Amino acid sequence: MTRPIRIGQIVPSSNVTMETEIPALLRAREGIAPERFTFHSSRMRMKKVTKEELAAMDADSDRCALELSDAAVDVLGYACLVAIMSMGEGYHRVSEARLHQRTVENGHAAPVVTSAGALIEGLAALKAKRIALVAPYMKPLTQMVVSYIQSEGMEVSDWLALEISDNLEVAAQNPTNLLEHYKRLDLNGIDALVLSACVQMPSLPSVQKIEDTIGLPVVSAAICTAHQMLTRLGLSTEVPGAGALLSGRY
Repeated sequence: MTRPIRIGQIVPSSNVTMETEIPALLRAREGIAPERFTFHSSRMRMKKVTKEELAAMDADSDRCALELSDAAVDVLGYACLVAIMSMGEGYHRVSEARLHQRTVENGHAAPVVTSAGALIEGLAALKAKRIALVAPYMKPLTQMVVSYIQSEGMEVSDWLALEISDNLEVAAQNPTNLLEHYKRLDLNGIDALVLSACVQMPSLPSVQKIEDTIGLPVVSAAICTAHQMLTRLGLSTEVPGAGALLSGRY
């Protein structure tokens, strides 16, 4: 491909992190690989992370897929994990198939990655059977995320909910806080640590540091999304400084 690879993102209107962390990861990759990327977003309205707002927002994702397909993007990322997981077990497959179909109907077929599905696929690539996770959501939504992951055959042995409902406040969290948050979790017997299970909560600067400290794979929903985007594009999954999943080994 002579032109840059176009990365499309379906983004909650209040999300500001996915358009910083995904480009940061792929820019880091540009330092070691020949591909070049451009980034394109379409937004769906959501301010408070509640089940009702998430359902209304998800209904808007078809329009976003069409808009991005008009730009002939090469891959689409659905940048809200909890919106997918709140729609019921296995819903990431339904969403990915439906949104892909919208791009087919629009004449610019592109693979679709949901951050929810990407987290499941990323953990599966690591062969993680037992995990611990940090999420910014209120406890009921975090419990729902835990149940969704467990329905996919993984055990969540411990989890921490930071109980923040305002989506902009989630984005305002200092990623270095995770260097302390993770210590509140029981890491005994886990195969991987998820920091965070939310694409709006920044975590990138802390992932490699914590992985180096605990000696176990550390992922985030954003890292898993980048991993799945690279996989669907048929590219190597190597991004420097972004943890084991993006080491190129998986």
